[in-house]
Formats: sequence, structure tokens, C-alpha cells
Amino acid sequence: MKCFGKIKELGRRPLLNAAIASLLMAIFSMPQPTFAQSKPIPVTISVFNEATALPFTRFFTTPIHPGIQLGTEWNYKQGAHGRLFQTANVFYFYHRHLAQAVGVHSELAYEYRFKPGIALQGMLGIGYMHSFRTAPEFDFVNGEYVTKKDAGSARLYPSLSMDIGYYLQKENVHSPKIFLRYQSWVEFPYSPGFIPVMTHINLHLGAKFFLFSKANSHE
Repeated sequence: MKCFGKIKELGRRPLLNAAIASLLMAIFSMPQPTFAQSKPIPVTISVFNEATALPFTRFFTTPIHPGIQLGTEWNYKQGAHGRLFQTANVFYFYHRHLAQAVGVHSELAYEYRFKPGIALQGMLGIGYMHSFRTAPEFDFVNGEYVTKKDAGSARLYPSLSMDIGYYLQKENVHSPKIFLRYQSWVEFPYSPGFIPVMTHINLHLGAKFFLFSKANSHE
């Protein structure tokens, strides 16, 4: 009977299910990078502090809710200083008082790299997140409270991010880079009928490096 309950629950959210299915199809149908082993593979990794807050109203928040993100990227167009590129990321965060979540995420981004090695970057993203409660909830069954099972909740994850970075080898296109990123994002649906949307900010400290990269390579 619980199975029928789940099916009934999903049936109440056809728009969300259709949106998630379309999102996943879009992500997996994106043009994928064709990396040969001899071609450097960009890898980004960052640790971040997640907070429930209105975007651009706060920068660093406490208590810290830790998260980690791992990703890669590939260029659509690259000029002398600027480049248009796409990212693909997986992430996890833990908010002790709210939820923990895993997800996949992709961004369309533009970076401008100045001669001293400083780079500015803007990113517009969309993703899928699956969140789980971090506090127990209970159902009242047959005169007693029993722990409510948590299969998690599906969420859309649109985002807008900006970062400033520094290339350690300013003349090398495959230089390692360190960056500080401010990411604002929306969790939808959050609590339909009560709080439909929850806003968040993430402050990332991360690095980009290239696998299989030759030192001081110029392309």
C-alpha cells in the first residue's frame, strides 16, 4: 500500500516530474568533451559553506554548513583573454538543521583573464538535487509515534555565480588556478503551499588543475 501511496504522491507533482525528466535529458544530451589521454583534462574541486539566505545580502555566514563540489569543463569558444565554456559538477552538502543533499549541476560560463593572471568569471546554471532530512520526523500510527521514513525529495537547482581567480602560471593556458566563488541558488519546490521556494548562498574556495598537462604547455 505504501507503493500506491508513493505513486499517488508523484501523481500530484506532474509538472515537477516532467521538469526533472527534461532537465536530466538535457544534461545527458549535452555535447560531451572528447578527451584523448594526451589532452589535458580540466578538473575543479572546491569546498564551500552553504547557507539559507537571500542572494547578495550576506557573504560569509556562520555556523558553517560544509559542502564539496567536483567538476570539469569544456570550452565552446576561446579568445586571447576571454572564453565561453560549460561546466559539469557533482556536489554534496550537509546542513545540520535542515537537510543534506547530493546533486548534479551544469553551468554556462564566461571568463575574462587579465595579464597578471587574475580572472573574473560569471556562471548561469541549472541542476538537480536530492535532499534528505537531517532531523527525525514522526507519524502517529495506531496510537503511537513512529519514525517517518525519508526517501528524500527531488529539487530543481537554478543558480547564478560569480568568482575571482588567480592563475599561478599566467602565461600557461593550462595553469593551475585558485578561486573564490559566490554562488546564489534556489531550491524548488521547497514546501508547496507553504514556502514554495528557498533561497541559498554558497561561498566556494577551490582550485582548477589539469590532468595529463605538460608543464608550461602553450596551445
